[in-house]
Amino acid sequence: MTVTRGDTEALRALQGLEDGRSSVRLRAALAVGTAPDPRFVDKLIERCAIEPEFFVRDMLTWALTRHPVSMTLPELVRELRSERAQARSQALHTLSKIGDRRAWPAITGALLCDPDEEVARSAWRAAVILVPDGEESALATVLATQLGRGERETQLSLSRAMVALGEAVEPALLAATTAPEPRTRTHALATQRLLRDPDAGFEFAIEEAKRVVALGGAGPEGQ
Repeated sequence: MTVTRGDTEALRALQGLEDGRSSVRLRAALAVGTAPDPRFVDKLIERCAIEPEFFVRDMLTWALTRHPVSMTLPELVRELRSERAQARSQALHTLSKIGDRRAWPAITGALLCDPDEEVARSAWRAAVILVPDGEESALATVLATQLGRGERETQLSLSRAMVALGEAVEPALLAATTAPEPRTRTHALATQRLLRDPDAGFEFAIEEAKRVVALGGAGPEGQ
């Protein structure tokens, strides 16, 4: 069998993805995305699950977006069932970048409520991009169950996702402002504020919400 120059370059790129130096892996991912090849897809997805460097993972995602959706989407959806949290998280991130709504059925409630915060945050971001028209309110109801979860970065991610859904989140947020848990009420009130005034800033919105909750109120929406 004749080995072409293209075969040699493909082999070099695939080997580069496993190099111990992150700079080499980054260049290899760039090369793979620059010259897409069906033979790269499995290796790219496999590498996404274990790659420790953020910038390399981002380049791997970019490389996957350069390949036909018909090849990448089924494999990425399969990754959502992986036991490895990073595999699920990175697959969700890549699906959000591809933006093909055929992936929507795979964004399950289990992923939106995943115990791993990186997976959950990736699921929230993917969901608001992939949600079909008319499904926004149902998504908002699930997202509202996560209000109050985690620390600042996690709460900010959820607020941004909910705000991105627009007015469809208003009933779910209003219900959450009367939740028994103070953290849930605070986060709901802060998200309401951001929905009304996106320029308010998350820190300001949270501090204002904390004051309202401490005084036993539910904010303007609940008065």
